[in-house]
Amino acid sequence: MKKHFFRAIACLFLLTLVFHLHAQVEKAPNRSEGEGPFERLIIRGVTLINGNGAPPTGPVDIIVEKNIIKGIYNVGYPGLEIREQDRPKVGPKDQVMDLEGMYLMPGFVDMHGHIGGSAQGTPAEYVFKLWLAHGITTIRDPSTGNGLQWVLDQKEKSNQNTITAPRILAYTGFGQGAKEPISTPEMARDWVRQNKAKGADGIKFFGAAPEIMQAALEENKKLGLKSAMHHAQMDVVRWNVLNSARAGLTSMEHWYGLPEALFTDRRVQNYSLDYNYRNEQDRFGEAGRLWAQAAPPFSDHWNNVMNELIDLDFTLDPTFNIYEASRDLMRAYSAEWHQEYTLPSLWEFYRPSKRSHGSYWFYWGTEEEVAWKENYNLWMTFVNEYKNRGGRVTAGSDSGFIFQLYGFAYIRELELLREAGFHPLEVIMSATLNGAEALGMADKIGTVEVGKFADFVIVEENPLQNLKVLYGTGALKLNDDNELIRVGGVRYTVKDGIVYDAKKLLEDVKKMVDEKKNGMTFKMTDKY
Repeated sequence: MKKHFFRAIACLFLLTLVFHLHAQVEKAPNRSEGEGPFERLIIRGVTLINGNGAPPTGPVDIIVEKNIIKGIYNVGYPGLEIREQDRPKVGPKDQVMDLEGMYLMPGFVDMHGHIGGSAQGTPAEYVFKLWLAHGITTIRDPSTGNGLQWVLDQKEKSNQNTITAPRILAYTGFGQGAKEPISTPEMARDWVRQNKAKGADGIKFFGAAPEIMQAALEENKKLGLKSAMHHAQMDVVRWNVLNSARAGLTSMEHWYGLPEALFTDRRVQNYSLDYNYRNEQDRFGEAGRLWAQAAPPFSDHWNNVMNELIDLDFTLDPTFNIYEASRDLMRAYSAEWHQEYTLPSLWEFYRPSKRSHGSYWFYWGTEEEVAWKENYNLWMTFVNEYKNRGGRVTAGSDSGFIFQLYGFAYIRELELLREAGFHPLEVIMSATLNGAEALGMADKIGTVEVGKFADFVIVEENPLQNLKVLYGTGALKLNDDNELIRVGGVRYTVKDGIVYDAKKLLEDVKKMVDEKKNGMTFKMTDKY
């Protein structure tokens, strides 16, 4: 009886956390942005950076019919004028985009994209436009915090392109909508079956008793659905990443559960004796010392855990960006895009608070940041080597928390993959093909290939030379006249053959923010 009682309490705690953070927000309005899809669209003269790890090639002309890629043609050589006889013929009704000198990539996949929350005051239109403005054409919503039916409604409207939004995959939070806490394996299996019947694409787990996790993951795998997990500290001692992967989990979020699988001289994290999980400075402060307790890089146990996860075709979705304030708080809260693109309600949510999730800056100091920098070194070493050995690593942002803004945070994630040791082409692969594979959609998205959906990111600067040109605010550059200018920012995002002016989407977001700010500026405290 006691065992079931404590299971129920743990489930209620996690579900309360999810629903508190992501109560329903305002749905997106009918689409008024974007042009197309067209009967026939020809994109001409771009340099193609595909998501398969291949080097850039161009100039290339790409033919799109409605929402499907129909042709990809090499039409010349760098530095030489393109001859018309080498190009696909243009019909009188064809829509043509002459983009010579620009760079085209597959649409980005954000593997950890919460669609706002009422606590943050972020309507869906705001979130969707920030994502699309940064080239994100597909997102996975982990835990459907606005409610499964709410997310499925927005998913269907996105599929029909009646709203301005990325493609959406809905991963329900485990236990969401259950009439009572799930306390037996059969209850877990039944909930999983119902979840599929309701139309979910997968499940996001936080943790439960081992027999419940085993049953739920087995049933989910049998039904052919994907899964993700944040191995919360309330259950990780009994069920870490290895347990999950062996039972059928397809991807892990962040890094919780991985250091615990790498322990060799302990089973329990070395918590301070006055630690309280509900005190988030305790939670995140001591999390920054967790990787140092794991087996050292390239040791036997470290290698064995990595190799087993790779053999299980397991996906790592590290979301490096969401914890970056832990190692450099000042950089995170002073990011240049906050003043123009962060809603006042979201800024208020970010500020130090004992109630708002992820706002754990009660007295964050040098000691915490130094620990987190070492944490990142060890974490990045594992992720980079995982990639080197053939393991799948994806790009996810988890925006809306800890000073990380939708869209902007995703580009920061790409920069952090680069910092971890990924070649820029490997970064783009994580953002595109790897995400598509992890979602089971590589036949539709992830690379620019004939027969796939017409999802593209188009930029004027070479992102391989400087990923910062993907930020909506662009990158600073001193030009030949010794003038400081801004270059970059995604120029066009194409989703399902619909061409969106990315800069116009950002202008729309800025107007939303200006209306809410009414002249206010953002400060960490009222005194400075």
